[in-house]
Amino acid sequence: MEAPKSQKPILLISLLIFSGIFVRNTLSEGVTPEEAKELRDEVREMFYHAFNGYMEHAFPRDELKPLSCEGEDTLGGYALTLIDSLDTLALLGDQERFTTSVEWIGKNIRFDINKTVSVFETTIRILGGLLSAHLIASDYNTGMKIPSYEDELLYLAVDVAQRMLPAFDTPTGIPFGSVNLLHGVDDNESKITSTAGGGTLILEFGVLSRLTNNAVFEQVAKKAIRGIWARRSKINLVGAHIDVFTGEWTQKDAGIGTSIDSFYEYLLKAHILFGDKEYLFIFQEAYRAAMNYLYSDPWYVEVNMNSAALVWPLFNSLQAFWPGLQVLAGDIEPAIRTHAAFFSVWKKYGFTPEGFNLATLNVQVRKVTHCVQN
Repeated sequence: MEAPKSQKPILLISLLIFSGIFVRNTLSEGVTPEEAKELRDEVREMFYHAFNGYMEHAFPRDELKPLSCEGEDTLGGYALTLIDSLDTLALLGDQERFTTSVEWIGKNIRFDINKTVSVFETTIRILGGLLSAHLIASDYNTGMKIPSYEDELLYLAVDVAQRMLPAFDTPTGIPFGSVNLLHGVDDNESKITSTAGGGTLILEFGVLSRLTNNAVFEQVAKKAIRGIWARRSKINLVGAHIDVFTGEWTQKDAGIGTSIDSFYEYLLKAHILFGDKEYLFIFQEAYRAAMNYLYSDPWYVEVNMNSAALVWPLFNSLQAFWPGLQVLAGDIEPAIRTHAAFFSVWKKYGFTPEGFNLATLNVQVRKVTHCVQN
């Protein structure tokens, strides 16, 4: 049976009009060296505004509440923002704060705590933050090596990763969305997780396996990717949410944004980082399907993963990574057009709204549940 063709509803003709109005000038604009320096300095200023605010008002809590200027433990209670900021401090060349932060974390952070945490967030922010800072602090070539450093962050990374391993003990190999760092998976833990949540773990777990010579970390993350990909539709699309026990899709909307986004990203980056062609093969198949069924030049929509019927004509902010991923993959022309389209929305509002409806050409206040799910 021939795979269904991507449906291009008449309402999406408005996308061409929108593109003509907002995108045309963006393509012809450039950034001078002087403007680039100003933007660089602005980014530095923005980072330190946020970082200093966190350190003054919230540290050692996880995050800063911007209106009350109070700290809050939102993801585990282990100074998450500080760990998440380590590599940025290094990139900015802030040797003093990088060193003092690494030393404080090594002496004060522990993960033997009775906290239920997100496997996804803990992996990309805590495990990733610890591993990147470890690699920077232990290598003279980075220019940020800490002479007194003795792999404290690596030991912490191993500890937190081991505490997340019980989440992967499922019939499909796709992990639970959350795990208790002291007791494992809670009895009442939801069996539903997102595609991004289950399939965006391979970079951190793979690096940890190589640094420790313990293959189990990469094995479980790779099994999770295989578990998701094995349940793709006949047209090579994946849905947004899946039952980790039955393997049934509980939300069959396919897209490149919310709940799916980094699944695509990590496939290509895993191939680049580890040289494993299996990741490249899956990425190429998934990317080809995305371009065939989700792409409505220069935008991307959400469709039913089985029929490719339109579900939601929406640009959401989590799609913003896509042009960069396309450049990494070497698909430059559509990346340029899509980046210009995304940037045109940013220019219109002064920021990227969480959702922008491509049918009404207005900010989407909230996403309603669509009746087309099968």
